[in-house]
Amino acid sequence: MYIKRKLEGKILKYLDSPEIIAVVGPRQSGKSTMLGNILDKLENVSRVNFEDRAALNMFDKNIEDFVALYVTGKKYLFIDEFQYAKNGGKKLKYIFDEHKIKIFISGSSAIDMTVNALKFLVGRIFIFQLQPFDFEEFLQYEDKALVHILQNENLIFKQLGVSKIGEEIAEKLKRYYEQYALFGGYPRVVLAKDEEEKKEVLKNIYNTYFLREVRDILGLIDDYKLEKLIKALALQIGNLIEYDELGKISEFSYPTLKKYLNFLEKTFICNLVKPYYRNKRTEIVKNPKVYFLDCGLRNSIVNDFRKFEDRTDGGQLLENAIFMQLIKGGYSFNFWRNKKKNEVDFILQLPDQKMLALEVKSTLKNVQSRSIANFKKTYPEIEVAFACLKTNMNVKKSKVYPIWAV
Repeated sequence: MYIKRKLEGKILKYLDSPEIIAVVGPRQSGKSTMLGNILDKLENVSRVNFEDRAALNMFDKNIEDFVALYVTGKKYLFIDEFQYAKNGGKKLKYIFDEHKIKIFISGSSAIDMTVNALKFLVGRIFIFQLQPFDFEEFLQYEDKALVHILQNENLIFKQLGVSKIGEEIAEKLKRYYEQYALFGGYPRVVLAKDEEEKKEVLKNIYNTYFLREVRDILGLIDDYKLEKLIKALALQIGNLIEYDELGKISEFSYPTLKKYLNFLEKTFICNLVKPYYRNKRTEIVKNPKVYFLDCGLRNSIVNDFRKFEDRTDGGQLLENAIFMQLIKGGYSFNFWRNKKKNEVDFILQLPDQKMLALEVKSTLKNVQSRSIANFKKTYPEIEVAFACLKTNMNVKKSKVYPIWAV
């Protein structure tokens, strides 16, 4: 079953433009499937995968033979797993400049795509990022009838005010959101028939990451150190990064630790969110917080798929799920924390240039916590909202929204 991706519409706008279309994102996020679906509707398409060593060697060592076999007489060229090409950008520039063909490339490592391609293709390429399913795409498979309701109930960012749906539908959306936060949005995971298969697929995605990105691309021999670093990060989602502690756990020096944290970001495992501040004396300005790009992968790494009511990290997991949604929605955001340890989860830049402080909660009994009071005192001009898994509070009065409405 194919689930249409939101990114398709953006790519189709540039189908007739001369620029190369590059799609990057995590392995198994659906890049090849999405581009294949687009190209299936077109004629005169040439497709090649650089996991095919023969095709890759031809591209690297004999570009004229590659052109003769895959380019000449074709209108579209799609190269999958482009990151494996050693001098990919230079060779692709030659094809682009000398042959009238629309080119699509995909790759699972932003680092390698940058080094081997993009620096040669300035002015010739449009770059798109495809993440695993967002919650709306997830619902396209799980329950299509709820998709339209979800679109109309995007309360926080559309500022609609009071939710108009009934308790039964709200409960269904809550249950689906819990499932999304537990197993994530990788397409193959969402399509799996049961929880055991979902767990097995996630384990395979993680193992493949180490085989391909870590060993093939990074060439890291002592990858057990990186594995310890990833697990340590997975156990502290939503928390401040403590470099000394991570260095001791992973056995990496500070410069090496910074290098591998950057690698984990560029290969779509986790992200470091920077603090929002105006006063360096009273607010945190350096240490970032860590979140994983997919909650399911994170839960697989720590081997914990317990239901929300049975786990102690439920609040952190919901916070990470909201992070996933914000990243996929293209929002710019930070977090806020002062030196007295008062904190707000996310400070967002909204499309209308307004700022919004968003606090994520499993349950909410009081909207006037010490942290919120301190934040409002420091930034009275920034509106505060709450995204909650469970709440019976008056939505309109207190700006408390169901978590799936983000």
